[in-house]
Amino acid sequence: MSASRYPIGIIGGGAWGTALAAVMAQIHDSILLWAREDDVVVSVNARHENSLFLAGTPLSSKIEATADLTRMADCDALLIVTPAQHVRATLSALPDTQAPLILCAKGIEANTQMLLSDVAAHVRPHNPLAVLSGPTFAHEVAAGKPTAVTLATANPTLGSALMRRIATPSFRPYWTDDVVGAEIGGAVKNVLAIACGVVDGAGLGLNARAALIARGFAEMQRYGLARGAKAETLAGLSGLGDLVLTCSSENSRNFSLGQGLGQGQTAENLLSDRKTVAEGAFTAPVLLQSATALSVEMPIVSAICALLIGTTTVENVVADLLARPLKSEAGNCGLNPLVNIQRTAFDYS
Repeated sequence: MSASRYPIGIIGGGAWGTALAAVMAQIHDSILLWAREDDVVVSVNARHENSLFLAGTPLSSKIEATADLTRMADCDALLIVTPAQHVRATLSALPDTQAPLILCAKGIEANTQMLLSDVAAHVRPHNPLAVLSGPTFAHEVAAGKPTAVTLATANPTLGSALMRRIATPSFRPYWTDDVVGAEIGGAVKNVLAIACGVVDGAGLGLNARAALIARGFAEMQRYGLARGAKAETLAGLSGLGDLVLTCSSENSRNFSLGQGLGQGQTAENLLSDRKTVAEGAFTAPVLLQSATALSVEMPIVSAICALLIGTTTVENVVADLLARPLKSEAGNCGLNPLVNIQRTAFDYS
């Protein structure tokens, strides 16, 4: 990568984009942050704070904010941190640049069921691509707390160069060539975090939440493997790691959305009252459509879709999940996982 005016450009001035700018400013002399909101641009440049999305976090004067997307042509590498459903439009509007694109959103494009890396490859076929994912709460990253992430790219040379470009003493990337696995982990965990929030909001207890995380991970694995992901990626930072984080804290926008649903509020009201995006709400229906087309069973995802559109209640969801046929947990324990275990008298023959 050649030396431009800005070694890193960040497209997206929300909490996560701002946190990435903060951590990149630890190791680079100049960072360019693009934001759609004029208030964010003024706040970052004049007060060195994103008072709209990351209030209370001081930002380095090395970070310059802009609302002019054409200035991103001055950056060596670009972190794309816009919401998943806006990635196509954002990439289409980018100026002519050969800079590597590092996709940081987590989701699946609703209209096409395409992973964001496929969207980027279609819109920007000449830009090198990578995916950044993993267990990351923005406020902790911005504060310099220890964080490990997955950096996925099929090109190991590019991966090595990008890791050197973004690694800091507190922000540690691990490379993988499994772009599909890194993306699927990030997308599916958002939906499962809504489900865990429902469990919390409905007061169903920690036992239920732990069970849901485990069974949700099984759904993630089934779907991921069907789409060509590697099992070890799904069990790593961008899969299981991110799942555990977002399913266990109110700091997760998806978890807090689920809490509201669990307390009897409607998705329409909850989503209309938010200035930040709960990606899982948009991912859930397209994920279920994709899984159905692949003949992959995802009962938890299906239940969340029904809750989001208001066709069922929390009580009915819990009853339906608990009434599912008894099965083996895995396919290698002496029981055929496709054959139901009947509630009959003991018969070992």
